[in-house]
Amino acid sequence: MSEQTVAPAPQITAPTATGETALWVERTGTRAYTGRSSRGAEVLIASQGVPGAFTPGELLKIALAACSGLSADFPLSRKLGDSFDATIRVSGDADRENEVYPQLDEVFELDLSELDEQARERLLVTVQRAIDKVCTVGRTLKAGTKVTLSFDVEG
Repeated sequence: MSEQTVAPAPQITAPTATGETALWVERTGTRAYTGRSSRGAEVLIASQGVPGAFTPGELLKIALAACSGLSADFPLSRKLGDSFDATIRVSGDADRENEVYPQLDEVFELDLSELDEQARERLLVTVQRAIDKVCTVGRTLKAGTKVTLSFDVEG
């Protein structure tokens, strides 16, 4: 019986042919990877408990919170100015039996004390609409997506 090995990932340093940012992970140790982009970004990914690294599930949650924040940034800055503070907390326990997150909860923390009640309500409706319309991560999670996997092996 022959042994199969996975070929090392090519060093991608430029956007893909379609202009999309190239993304990949490289194994850096036992259950440890570094996520990379063709724009030079890096993120450490490892098992739970490894200092300085995110788990894949944590990255999923952070991607959701960041997408919500970026989607809401324009309407919030238009009303509150460019220097407003915002924190989006995200949580959700994994269902380890099925290896899914059945629910993710986001809490968007904002100081809207300078606005009257009607202005706050209007702004929050506008922010919710912006997130619902343009947060690709949230929209993908809500809709579900097809994921394909292929292998490029030698031998």
